Amino acid sequence: SWYGFNSRVEWCACFVSWCFNECGYLDTGTAPKFAGCVGGVEWFRSHGQWADNSVNPAPGMIVFFDWNDPNGASGPQDGEADHVGIVEKCENGIVYTIEGNSGDACRQNQYPVGYYEILGYGILNP
Repeated sequence: SWYGFNSRVEWCACFVSWCFNECGYLDTGTAPKFAGCVGGVEWFRSHGQWADNSVNPAPGMIVFFDWNDPNGASGPQDGEADHVGIVEKCENGIVYTIEGNSGDACRQNQYPVGYYEILGYGILNP
């Protein structure tokens, strides 16, 4: 509802945008307000603030996923983002994330660095 929707939507990007708002990044233009993951990727790429999945991410980077789910709603990997979260930390080859709409909840998840379903990272320049 914070974003402006009056019915349920896939809300991972809304959660990340809400976090940006709470940090003041929306007011300063440091980060985008986006409800769709593809639009978030486009913003970071167009601002030269994008890294592919081969980097060791830093806390605060925005992690975008391209799920490989042939029988699910997101379908097979197609080069477009299906989900987004925030990097909490990266230790011992593991990326720890905070994600909204992970099983319809906010959760900490973890993935190996370079995980094939990580599309890439948005880099914030506050």
